[in-house]
Amino acid sequence: MSTAVRPSRPSHPSRPSRPPRPAGDGAVAARPARGLLPVVLVATFMTTLDFFIVNVAIPSLQVELRAGPAAVQWVVAGFGLALAAALITAGRLGDRFGRRRMFALGLLCFTAASAACGLAPSAGTLMAARVAQGLAAALMGPQVLAILRTSFAGPAQARAFGMYGLTMGIGAVLGQLIGGLLIRADLFDLGWRACFLINVPVGLATLGFVRRAVPESRAPHRTGLDLPGTVLITTALVALVLPLIQGRAQGWPLWTWLCLAGSAVLLALFAVHQRRLAVDPVVDPRLLRARPFAAGILAQLAFNFGQGSFFLVLAVYLQQGHGMDALGSGLLFTTIGAGYLLTSTTAHRTAARLGRQTIALGALLMAAGLVLLALAAHGTGPADSAWGLAPGLFVDGLGMGLVIAPLTGSVLGGVAPELVGSAAGVLATVQQVGGALGIALIGNLFYGSLDPGAAAGGFPHAFGLCMAALVLLELLLAALVQLLPRG
Repeated sequence: MSTAVRPSRPSHPSRPSRPPRPAGDGAVAARPARGLLPVVLVATFMTTLDFFIVNVAIPSLQVELRAGPAAVQWVVAGFGLALAAALITAGRLGDRFGRRRMFALGLLCFTAASAACGLAPSAGTLMAARVAQGLAAALMGPQVLAILRTSFAGPAQARAFGMYGLTMGIGAVLGQLIGGLLIRADLFDLGWRACFLINVPVGLATLGFVRRAVPESRAPHRTGLDLPGTVLITTALVALVLPLIQGRAQGWPLWTWLCLAGSAVLLALFAVHQRRLAVDPVVDPRLLRARPFAAGILAQLAFNFGQGSFFLVLAVYLQQGHGMDALGSGLLFTTIGAGYLLTSTTAHRTAARLGRQTIALGALLMAAGLVLLALAAHGTGPADSAWGLAPGLFVDGLGMGLVIAPLTGSVLGGVAPELVGSAAGVLATVQQVGGALGIALIGNLFYGSLDPGAAAGGFPHAFGLCMAALVLLELLLAALVQLLPRG
């Protein structure tokens, strides 16, 4: 008995294949390109590194460019101010025009701005180039978070956020060491300029892989950009962050308090405007009405409040309290990195077992590390020297590794698909504002507690006092984590 064979349908080789359509927020790539993570993480590392590496370059550039204290402050502050002010708007631009497109544009601009920093003939040029760097970094930041959220799912998404957290941590911890090594090596007699010019070949190489490795995605429903809301939130963030960055060094003059008051008014007007806007607001009110996201944002604020101030106080204590140079203090910073590497590479597995308590455990470990640092500063730790801080730094790094990636994943993981871009912008903004708040308040506590007449200039007392304040902050973080979803 024979079986009839149905002839196959003729193929149409002349018919062009349909190009892949850009995915909406809810689409998750079944098999992301192999180069996706390296591309977005290299860009993340560059921007994180440049936030910290400039501190090492300041003494050299101050002499060569004849930069005064105000100019030096703006070389540091201009980057952070531009970054914080533009993040929310950048997230919405990615929703509307395409996240890969905005990421590539940000990477190109960041590379060009880095070249301008490295070739700057004057302090004014360097200040302007640093602001441009911050704006370009803001354009990339929310796109990276949204791309990871929409390109991966399940355990793969947890691993991707784990690698993102690992990259940010390494950039922050090793920034000072890498800067010190570049200046010590003095490649091609570039001196401090190498800290910026190193981004040019790395940025151009990474840019060449963006189109092939990074999928395009947009929000499913796109309308016009809310220009009044954009102006309100940008102005409010500038009015909030600028006095926090500049206030302490200038003795908190009247203009800083007027700016802070004005930012509160502008933020209130922005909230009213967003509630009244029915279509495509800059920050969708549904985000903050969702308890998991609101609790996650508060936890993120507490964490970054502590992180920004911790790195500032530690760097000043090592270099002024112990007389270490940038390279020596950078080497000591690697003890934080060792602890961080140990836990951050497996944080996604720990989170799969412990859920939100992974973050609480990390916060408690950080608190324990800070207690060890305070004891070592007062000579009751392992040794009355800078390297006596190493055990506390290592334990603090262990805790950091359990907090950064799981917290980021918790904040974004439960967000509705159409709100991912806006949520990423809000999250990145809270990270920057939290850091600025911590530097302003804990930094003020540190400098206000120094006593030139006391032993060692009062540095051990001031450092220990700040560690005690940060311990309370880590305990607050562990409490706020209990408001997050259990999973």
